[in-house]
Amino acid sequence: MASDLHDPYLWLEDVTAEPALDWVRERNGRTTGEFTENAGFEDLQTRIRAVFDTDARIPYVRLRGEYLYNFWRDSEHVRGLWRRTTMDEYRTDAPKWDVLVDVDELAERDGENWVWSGAQVLRPGQGRALVSLSRGGADATVTREFDLERRCFVEPSDGGFFLPEAKTDIGWIDVDTVYVGTDLGPGTLTDSGYPRITKRWTRGTDIAEAVTVFEGEQTDVAVSAWYDRTPGFERSFVEQSIDFYNSRRFQLRGDGSLVRIETPEDAGLSVHREWLLIRTRSAWSVAGHEHPAGTLLAARYGDYLAGSRDLTVLFAPDAHTSLEQYVWTRNHLLLVTLCDVQTRLRVRTPGPGGWTDVPLEGVSELTTTDVLDVDPVEGDEFFLNSSGYLTPATLLHGTVGEQIEVLKQSPSFFDADSLAVAQHFAVSEDGTRIPYFVVRGKDAEPGPTLLYGYGGFENSMTPAYSGSTGLAWLERGGTYVVANIRGGGEYGPEWHTQALKAGRHKVFEDFAAVARDLVERGITTPAQLGAQGGSNGGLLMGVMLTRYPELFGAIVCQVPLLDMRRYHLLLAGASWMAEYGDPDDPAEWEYISRYSPYQNTDPEAAYPPVLIATSTRDDRVHPGHARKMAARLEEQGHRTWYYENIEGGHGGASDNAQLAFKTALTFTFLWSQLAP
Repeated sequence: MASDLHDPYLWLEDVTAEPALDWVRERNGRTTGEFTENAGFEDLQTRIRAVFDTDARIPYVRLRGEYLYNFWRDSEHVRGLWRRTTMDEYRTDAPKWDVLVDVDELAERDGENWVWSGAQVLRPGQGRALVSLSRGGADATVTREFDLERRCFVEPSDGGFFLPEAKTDIGWIDVDTVYVGTDLGPGTLTDSGYPRITKRWTRGTDIAEAVTVFEGEQTDVAVSAWYDRTPGFERSFVEQSIDFYNSRRFQLRGDGSLVRIETPEDAGLSVHREWLLIRTRSAWSVAGHEHPAGTLLAARYGDYLAGSRDLTVLFAPDAHTSLEQYVWTRNHLLLVTLCDVQTRLRVRTPGPGGWTDVPLEGVSELTTTDVLDVDPVEGDEFFLNSSGYLTPATLLHGTVGEQIEVLKQSPSFFDADSLAVAQHFAVSEDGTRIPYFVVRGKDAEPGPTLLYGYGGFENSMTPAYSGSTGLAWLERGGTYVVANIRGGGEYGPEWHTQALKAGRHKVFEDFAAVARDLVERGITTPAQLGAQGGSNGGLLMGVMLTRYPELFGAIVCQVPLLDMRRYHLLLAGASWMAEYGDPDDPAEWEYISRYSPYQNTDPEAAYPPVLIATSTRDDRVHPGHARKMAARLEEQGHRTWYYENIEGGHGGASDNAQLAFKTALTFTFLWSQLAP
């Protein structure tokens, strides 16, 4: 193991220092020179860019009263358009859009590299919005107020809300008041870099004069406050996120007092009209009943605050089925469940006789379907998005109790007629069965295979269509595999909590088990098996490289965590200690140190070739992880390629052109190593 007492590459953590950027540029040049300067790459990049830019894509929308809002990028509008239309227009093949903000024009006018980060529209009038813009795709944003009627930003000199670049949390109370947490100087941020203090800020006043409504601890992840404007149920809430999975929730009363909502700190919690929903992350014994992890419970909110623990079980997990999503319309609760990683939808409705439970009809069982949007204030409309590995996305629209209609259909971007999808199970070291999906030709022989994984933060890897993966990999004869390893949420919270901290090794063992199973089934060979993952999945790739190198022929490691000795000191890293552990605690560092890729490189090992990619503007996972790992691997003589996008944030790309380049680079590298 490499010593953690002296790090010769610490200087690469200085993100924008010229020596570090010179190091980046040199390696970018070598990587692009080897993989991108040829006609084949240009053709692939062009085809992928066409997928991202085509007008035939579904313009996904958010329903807010009479308007449907959409953010759109294409070849003409590289940075994008924020726009809206009506439902009647949206139903047509060529809707007329009302453009609110042209980000390309704005960036040129301001002389800034603006990337759209979202907008909050004030309801019900929809005359004002709080717009968030980042420089180069970072998490930190600039907040500006926008007048939707006059189509212009409201300058601070005219009383407009404005906040400089920070990881800001802000939301409307009314047209003249917001709740806000932001960087207000020393002591106002947590160790994770998020707001520690939340305030009520009134238009026309200095934010320094804003009234503090809650202060968290320096060691918290973040605090936030928000206003529920549901007519007849107007109220304010505060959340204190103690760590990534534990929070305290309060109702904030008009006199400034706080009422604690007494639920388990690790449980999910939401309030809608008269109902409180609680989703357990660990077993909870209450009122003589034991509720396992992953249970969804309902109570009348007012009664619960008064001390009642009369709870209704709306969903109970079993060995195969978990709750993936639950969303309120005005009068109904939509549930999306996973049964062995395949979705089912149901509708729960409260009434005088209790809660009814019926299936949501009209949804294909052969695709992954999720609730895309609802308007819980106005009515019972909903939008669903449905797709599969070989099935392009379909946008569905309906109202609870009525027939679902197909509203929009994405085109096919690759020929899927000769392809098939299969689900298999591998057996991990502790005997746990790990599901995974295989997409390949119906008569395919063993050949180049790409295995993708994530395994963290309870994120489920469900089947979904990818035009770029289809044309760059599947259409050329490659096999694509997605592993549903522990650390995700495919089987509920316990599928995740098993892999926390000291259990992290299970994530890596699961992924390795899938890799071996692919070979045993004759789908591929180790020399033809590639692996890819980003962020937490980048950590997974680092461990595959250093612990299981014999299983793979190439690895793509993107926006990764790799130096687990220092991850908690870099950017948002402190917020993830609930996932990985505290490296400063000797007992926890003992198990982290066994797998931390940067500390476990071996100059004598035979590693497969690796492409490490990150972004300079990633202010979530520090680019120093990728830089230092590449430098160490190079020093030890391993076959290493490195590429760092100077923009792009944690996603690695800030527009479709950059995304197309990054995607083409990844697949070109993989083909060069797995099918030379």
